[in-house]
Amino acid sequence: MRDAMNKLGSDSNKINPLVPVDLVIDHSVQVDVARSENAVQANMELEFQRNKERFGFLKWGSNAFHNMLVVPPGSGIVHQVNLEYLARVVFNNGGILYPDSVVGTDSHTTMIDGLGVAGWGVGGIEAEAAMLGQPMSMVLPGVVGFKLSGKLNNGVTATDLVLTVTQMLRKHGVVGKFVEFYGEGMSKLSLADRATIANMSPEYGATMGFFPVDHVTLQYLKLTGRSDDTVAMIESYLRANKMFVDYSQPQTERVYSSYLELNLEDVEPCVSGPKRPHDRVPLKEMKADWHSCLDNKVGFKGFAVPKETQNKVAEFSFHGLPAQIKHGDVVIAAITSCTNTSNPSVMLGAALVAKKACEQGLEVKPWIKTSLAPGSGVVTRYLERSGLQKYLNQLGFNIVGYGCTTCIGNSGDLDETVSAAISENDIVAAAVLSGNRNFEGRVHPLTRANYLASPPLVVAYALAGTVDIDFETEPIGTSKDGKKVYFQDIWPSNEEIANVVQSSVLPDMFKGTYEAITKGNPMWNQLSVPSSTLYTWDPSSTYIHEPPYFKDMTMSPPGPHPVKDAYCLLNFGDSITTDHISPAGSIHKDSPAAKFLMDRGVERKDFNSYGSRRGNDEVMARGTFANIRIVNKFLKGEVGPKTIHIPTGEKLSVFDAAVRYKSEGHDTVILAGAEYGSGSSRDWAAKGPMLLGVKAVIAKSFERIHRSNLVGMGIIPLCFKPGEDAETLGLTGHERYTINLPSSVSDIKPGQDVTVVTDNGKSFTCIVRFDTEVELAYYNHGGILPFVIRNLINAKH
Repeated sequence: MRDAMNKLGSDSNKINPLVPVDLVIDHSVQVDVARSENAVQANMELEFQRNKERFGFLKWGSNAFHNMLVVPPGSGIVHQVNLEYLARVVFNNGGILYPDSVVGTDSHTTMIDGLGVAGWGVGGIEAEAAMLGQPMSMVLPGVVGFKLSGKLNNGVTATDLVLTVTQMLRKHGVVGKFVEFYGEGMSKLSLADRATIANMSPEYGATMGFFPVDHVTLQYLKLTGRSDDTVAMIESYLRANKMFVDYSQPQTERVYSSYLELNLEDVEPCVSGPKRPHDRVPLKEMKADWHSCLDNKVGFKGFAVPKETQNKVAEFSFHGLPAQIKHGDVVIAAITSCTNTSNPSVMLGAALVAKKACEQGLEVKPWIKTSLAPGSGVVTRYLERSGLQKYLNQLGFNIVGYGCTTCIGNSGDLDETVSAAISENDIVAAAVLSGNRNFEGRVHPLTRANYLASPPLVVAYALAGTVDIDFETEPIGTSKDGKKVYFQDIWPSNEEIANVVQSSVLPDMFKGTYEAITKGNPMWNQLSVPSSTLYTWDPSSTYIHEPPYFKDMTMSPPGPHPVKDAYCLLNFGDSITTDHISPAGSIHKDSPAAKFLMDRGVERKDFNSYGSRRGNDEVMARGTFANIRIVNKFLKGEVGPKTIHIPTGEKLSVFDAAVRYKSEGHDTVILAGAEYGSGSSRDWAAKGPMLLGVKAVIAKSFERIHRSNLVGMGIIPLCFKPGEDAETLGLTGHERYTINLPSSVSDIKPGQDVTVVTDNGKSFTCIVRFDTEVELAYYNHGGILPFVIRNLINAKH
């Protein structure tokens, strides 16, 4: 949405998007203050100080555009506000009723599917076009039926369930498909539990994980402050259209493309990691799994730590006190927003763990960076009402803000002494967080092991101080009277949690929270912005920069562009995520983006994050493929954001190599393995490569949203034939590649075969992944944005 305003704010009068635009929420809070009572206020002040330009741009946009609402920063995370406040379930537009639906600029838009609203993430590129009236196209997806039966056992959380479901669906293969949950087990799942599962759709690869509306949905709508009349209208409409599921009636068998089934009684406590969300580890096997990760070669489940150094202890001084750290020690423990802070049962469960731990006299080591970042202000209200927030505070889990924090790398710096101890001793330090994603380099540059866990488990691991522990047999700490305290001593029962949820989570909390949001906060309300409908670009700004997407654009579409004798910019294996591709998290001090900022007088302390600077294409192009954990085959085992400039053999940063190729007049391509572009669907994962001059990506398979984003930026996605890849074809990446596409778009068909020829005589066939005629039209125009602009201008004339 922000980028759409970038493109069209100068297009004369107020733009009137042809589809409703419900919200823009900033969710890039940089948390530099933790374990402090004033953390929220301090972070908000820092946020406004750093991001005044961006917020001003958003506020300008809300005035310049019709039909656009901006929910102020600091209000909560986008998906949570949608779930609790914005979603209608059924629209009533002047007496015409129709089902609610949503597309969002974040892949985790899918949380809303837990409420029976069909929604998914499309990436910023498609959303920009949708805002300007461009219909969305997609291939009709297969629908996987996922039957749930039974109910969760005592001590098992929604997070344990969602990590189990994620592993099952990733194994089944649901990329590009819809998943619909059904079965008698549904009636035992709260709405928050459903939203937790739905929100993990990107992690299991589905377009959405849908939960039809039933009595649980209606109860939640009432809880969150929707009126009785509204809820009655929703129920009547859906029943009349046979879209309401009533579990008190006999259920008809539904027909699905494929089927899965899970008995909720089979779910056991677990975590996921250390590098991917679908690598689930049962809690009882965690210690053994951790030791195997230390032994295994470097990979998704390995760190290759020599046996003789696995028990190494690094001594350091923390604020004058002696301290030590070893492999597996926790340095970040975060109850972070998104999936789990939508769920009162796990949030209040974490608070009960904190209460029991405090009563035993347990403490968290002072160098562990702890934080609590709810997705909604409602969480604060029910934690306070329950009387349990004080126990979380006592352990260092103070509220630091409302929005994306640790899960996207915004936890702030570790203490310098901790950082030095990790770096100087090559320690595999751990982070434990209640987020969705734990890809390498995402959470923090110095935490090589990152585990997803429920909020109660985050507190437990913070108390233990290590992931190298068997909770069943080893004590979590020592009580104030010298007794060993075990995991089961501080773990609440389901009944305890249910009782405190019942007494603490009330409808008035939701009403009060959202009445406050609509009034705005003082810092936002005092932000002064111009009233003009034309945006005035500041060429010196390092936050907001006029993008080059329409530079030299002609009214005639350029048509298919030949890719001839292109060099390979990067050569990848499997599971390259958009965290590897897109600029995300902190800006490394030695990166091209850091140099760009320093050359313009920006001090390191003011670098902020890539997410905060995504309105500046010059920063973002330099941050593309800048992930410190990226593995490029050209570097033969070396990890980091470098590549080889093929003509000279020089090792350069990816940005510098791309600039060199462009200056020499050479196109580039990327070779990749399976699941290219998995994870979060950031538009910059496609915009960045386009700005670097990448013309095509040749991979074994693509994640759905990223593939469409590549098409949206005019990059050709090509798939190797089944059973083939760069390795089987003997491709090293040192070849030059010519892609023989027809010269006219009318001669290209969705999914057709094309021939790729290399300069050393190799020839192989790929499938061109333009999946619809509409995508071919985008490609013909050089991307979706030029396509929309030309159509808008033609419509005016």
